Amino acid sequence: MNPYGVPGLSVQEVAQKRENGDNFILLDVREPNELLYANLGSGVLTAPLSKLARQGPESLPEAVLADKDAEIVVLCHHGNRSAQVTAWLRQQGWTNVLNMDGGIDAYAIAVDPSVGRY
Repeated sequence: MNPYGVPGLSVQEVAQKRENGDNFILLDVREPNELLYANLGSGVLTAPLSKLARQGPESLPEAVLADKDAEIVVLCHHGNRSAQVTAWLRQQGWTNVLNMDGGIDAYAIAVDPSVGRY
C-alpha cells in the first residue's frame, strides 16, 4: 500500500503485465526533464503533474480521456506523485486506475537496471 491509500501494483506485477502484452495504459506523470534520466521505452503515455495541476483533465492523453473504464497504471519517480494522480483520476470518474508502487526507481532496482536511475 502507498501513502495515499490508493490501489497499486508492484513493479514486478507491472513488468509481468508488460511482458504478457496485457491491454493497459501506462501513464508517466514525471516532468519532461526526468524522462531523460530514466524511462520505460515506447508505449508509455505522459502527462506531467505540473501540467495536470494547471490544465486539469484536458491535459491528459487522448487514450486516457477516451475510456474512463480502461485500466491505467500511473507511475512517477518513487510512487508518491503517481499515487496523488491515481487518487485524483478516481475522484474524476476513472474506475480502474492503479499506482505503480515504488515508481520507476523501484522498477530499475527490482526489474530492469537498464531503465536508469536518478
